[in-house]
Amino acid sequence: METLNKTIHVQDLGTKDYKETWDFQEVLFKEIVDTKIKNRRENAGLATKNHFLFVEHPHVYTLGKSGDISNLLLDETQLKAKGATFYKINRGGDITYHGPGQIVGYPILDLENFFTDIHKYLRLLEEMIILTLAEYGLKATRSEGETGVWLDVGTPFARKICAMGVRASRWVTMHGFALNVNADLGYFDNIIPCGIRGKAVTSLNVELGKMHIDEAEVKEKLLRHFETLFEAELAYETVK
Repeated sequence: METLNKTIHVQDLGTKDYKETWDFQEVLFKEIVDTKIKNRRENAGLATKNHFLFVEHPHVYTLGKSGDISNLLLDETQLKAKGATFYKINRGGDITYHGPGQIVGYPILDLENFFTDIHKYLRLLEEMIILTLAEYGLKATRSEGETGVWLDVGTPFARKICAMGVRASRWVTMHGFALNVNADLGYFDNIIPCGIRGKAVTSLNVELGKMHIDEAEVKEKLLRHFETLFEAELAYETVK
């Protein structure tokens, strides 16, 4: 019988290339999966680790497994001119933009330490964002049939403030959410975000009419809600 481990190791990677971060996620993901396989084969009873990574990426466009490349409206030359890179990746979802001013969070969890329900996992991630935005006076909600977190759903002014795309295998999660806090929204004009036409995108600073929002404060709020929702215990690690 495996030992349940509700401790989540939190690291803030600062600004890091998308591919480098993806490779790092893969390493942590594989460690958890390997432990689970060892437990199954040898009845080793080892506890699996959980991680939560914060990161900010330089300008990058990523396309999920089921995504359509035609949702990227730039060619290679135009990408280069905008200082952006492009990657096809192994998460769900369509095309997404990441860049400076966006808080990206990657929980790499063994859900068997918490609950075995991917739908619930996604709803709790959304709830964490919704509760955080409520602290800034914004009423954010889910949009039926579309992942992520939105404002003014059901009106002509509906706009997305947080994108989500996760991958899970053997109940271990990867990838996560991207919350626009001080994002340059012009970069979203180069894609059909998540393959959804005619849906606007927004950022927390725009909604609050401010030049800049303290991102460290937003991260603090996100983690507080995450810890409560997942009934977890956070352990902060310094990045080597």
